[in-house]
Amino acid sequence: MASQEHLNKMQVRQDYRNLWHTDLMGTIQADASYCCLSCWCGPCVSYLLRKRALYNDMSRYVCCAGYMPCSGRCGESRCPEFCLATEVFLCFGNSVASTRFMLQDEFNIQTTRCDNCIIGFMFCLQQVACIFSIVAMIVGSGEIQEASQLLSCLAELVYCTVCACMQTQHKVEMDKRDGMFGPQPVMAVPPFQQMSRIDQPIPPSVGYPPQGYGQPYGYSTQAQGYPAAGYPPPGYPK
Repeated sequence: MASQEHLNKMQVRQDYRNLWHTDLMGTIQADASYCCLSCWCGPCVSYLLRKRALYNDMSRYVCCAGYMPCSGRCGESRCPEFCLATEVFLCFGNSVASTRFMLQDEFNIQTTRCDNCIIGFMFCLQQVACIFSIVAMIVGSGEIQEASQLLSCLAELVYCTVCACMQTQHKVEMDKRDGMFGPQPVMAVPPFQQMSRIDQPIPPSVGYPPQGYGQPYGYSTQAQGYPAAGYPPPGYPK
C-alpha cells in the first residue's frame, strides 16, 4: 500500500509546473563555494540542508523524509538529531534524494530533462562499474580488473560531483524561499491557499510569484504547515 502511494507521488511529481531556480549544470556558477563544500563534506551539508528544509523544526523529522520503508520506525521522535546524523552518514545518497523530494513536493518543482539525464548517467555508470567488478572477480583477468577499478573510480567521481551539485541546487532553492535574493513583496491580504493533494493531476499554483523566475512560481508552504515568506501568520490581525 505504501509502495503504491509512493508510485502515485512520483507520477504526480512529473506534472509539477515549477522549475528549480538553477539546474544542475548551473550550480557551480550559482554558488561555487557551496558546491565545493558539498563535495568535500557532503554528509554535513546534507544534515544542515535537511534541518533547514524542516524550517529547523526537528520535531517534524522522519527518517528519509518518509520515502523509505524504514521511515517512522527508527525512533526518530525520541532523538531526531542523532537519527538524522545516522541517516546522512550511513545512507548519504538517500538523504540527498529525500531532501530533494521534500522540496519538489513542497514547491511543486519538476526535474528538467537535462537533470534527469545527469542523474540517470550517474546511476548507469555505477551499475556498469559494479558489473565489471563482478566479472573481474569471476574471470580473474588482470585487464578486466584494471578496467573495473577505473570504472569504479569514475563512477565515484561522478557520484560525488552530482550529489554536490544537487545539494547546491537545494541550497539555492531554499535561499529563494527564505528571501535571500532580495526583499519579498508586501501583501496586505494573503490569498486563499490549498494543500497539494496526490489525487490532483496538476497541483495548484499558490502563493506569490517570486521575482527572478521566468514562469509562475508558487511555494505551497502551507502543505508543510508553515506560512509562506511575506505573509502574516495565522490569526494575525488584518
